[in-house]
Amino acid sequence: MEDNTVLKIKNISVCFDGFYALTDVNANVKRNSIHFFIGPNGAGKTTLLDIICAKTKPTKGMVTFYPEGREKIRLMGMPEYKIVTEGIGRKFQVPSVFVNLTVEDNMILSLKGHKGILDTIFKKTSKEEMKWIYQVLERVGLKEHAGLRAGALAHGEKQWLEIGMQLVQRPEIIMLDEPAAGMGKPETFKTGEILKEIKKECTIIVIEHDMDFVKQAADTVTVLHEGKVLMEGSIDEVLADKTVQSVYLGRGGE
Repeated sequence: MEDNTVLKIKNISVCFDGFYALTDVNANVKRNSIHFFIGPNGAGKTTLLDIICAKTKPTKGMVTFYPEGREKIRLMGMPEYKIVTEGIGRKFQVPSVFVNLTVEDNMILSLKGHKGILDTIFKKTSKEEMKWIYQVLERVGLKEHAGLRAGALAHGEKQWLEIGMQLVQRPEIIMLDEPAAGMGKPETFKTGEILKEIKKECTIIVIEHDMDFVKQAADTVTVLHEGKVLMEGSIDEVLADKTVQSVYLGRGGE
């Protein structure tokens, strides 16, 4: 796409038993940007991620992925695993690392994970692959912990490991569901810096409640309210908008 769009969300509506979780949602996600979707609970943020990765089927609308140097891909109706192999990764709120394996082994498994289980067990990791793993570990601040059992990591470090496990697969888009949940301020800040570093490699879509984190890391913010797009713009434009203030920021500083 000429305007550097990597993901186009067009007229997405989804209806569960007569209740519209999303209504006519439109958003353009730019390549190598950090795009936040924010809004009060129940605004439809997680549903939107579910639609992008085909976990939920929209009632109407279309999501189109524009991979670098390849034909555009319509994501509707594709199996979930196929979307991952096309280059769209997703990290859920609860970290799902293998706690009894080392940080390095988690990365190796993730790198080989989409190549099939036999490959993972019997094929030795190449020098190039190891070099890439360590580059990614450095980016997420875990290079020093490579030999450590993942279960011994702090909460924030487990989140960073999981971001690393996504990144090592070289996706074009990574989707993160509240990556700063349960983190203290220093960890949250470091997470924002990590995201700014890895957007050089890929596009990042984030759902988040922590407004300081959004201010720190966002290139574009889409505000959802009751399943509709309230507005989309830079963080400054969003914070200055009176409607956004009354709907969102007036709720006990959520």
